[in-house]
Amino acid sequence: MTAAAVAAAVLAGSAACGTVEQLSAGKKLDRAFDKLGEKKSLSIELDLDTDAASLKALDAKSEPAPGEEIPDEAAEMISGAKITFTVQSKKPISESGEKDLVGMAMKVSGPDGDLTEYRLIGDYAYVRADVKALGKMAGSPVPSADDLPPEAGAMKDVLEGKWVKFNTKEMEKAAAEGEESGGVPAPDPSLDAKTQKKLVKALRDVIAREVKFRTSGGEDGTEHITATAPFRTLATELFGRLRPLEKDLPPGMELPTAKDLKDAPNTKVTADFTLKNGELTEVDVDLAKLAESAEVKKLGLTLRLGKGTRPTAPAGAAELDMDELMSGFFAGAAMGGGEFAESDLAGQDLPEDGF
Repeated sequence: MTAAAVAAAVLAGSAACGTVEQLSAGKKLDRAFDKLGEKKSLSIELDLDTDAASLKALDAKSEPAPGEEIPDEAAEMISGAKITFTVQSKKPISESGEKDLVGMAMKVSGPDGDLTEYRLIGDYAYVRADVKALGKMAGSPVPSADDLPPEAGAMKDVLEGKWVKFNTKEMEKAAAEGEESGGVPAPDPSLDAKTQKKLVKALRDVIAREVKFRTSGGEDGTEHITATAPFRTLATELFGRLRPLEKDLPPGMELPTAKDLKDAPNTKVTADFTLKNGELTEVDVDLAKLAESAEVKKLGLTLRLGKGTRPTAPAGAAELDMDELMSGFFAGAAMGGGEFAESDLAGQDLPEDGF
């Protein structure tokens, strides 16, 4: 929702360029994003439009260390990845706060089926994952549910890909207690309203100056608005305008310098916005030109927007014990066929928050 609000303000800034076409495009996009904010439910689908060969070519161009190349399984899975998100609120989305949300759901799918799914309904979060598929993609096999001791409880369901649930209030309480004892990091601070306004103004100024808009009509109320800009020039200008605000950004959020971006390709990148009867339904971005010398057949992103559905709680979800989860159950659990020690988790970049 924050992204939509920022995008609306930024894109509307294109009207400042002054030409009739820019003014028209800016107003149409502004109205389209306003309509999104008026909805009480919204669905978003993000597709990565590429193939495994293109991902392997991009990986090779980055010159990874021996043994660090992207696995074939990961390239295949990522190339067919799709993320879907839906949210429903009691109020229009643009006016909604956390307490107004009726439910949220997110799902990540691969070419062979769903990988992970997350639902937030009331005080409970519901999660399931194809742990074996994720482990195969990462090149790190996971233990079998049969190897867990009886006291593992719902953790067996996690490894079997079944739905589990946990109380988010208890999770927040456990995280707060862990922070007090130095065990769990505090949540990243969010941007305050004043900083957000400064960011939007800086972005709008650059968009208005560097991005060129063009409109074209279609059939049955369909219209396309394309936004084109040279990548390195746009990125350098954007980060240049944001750098004075760096002290107001969350800790650890370092912005690249002009020197960091000097070798970035300056080819033009185009985003195509599809409007149906004035409502934004799809955004397509072609990134293939940024690959330069890499043999990339296709590389793009597609974002589809539509009416959301109310998420429902899955039946039969076992409840996870927060004390066991937050203390790291697997760290010292004795396995039936051997030890699954803390060292087995080294280097796997496990998430620090959430599930």
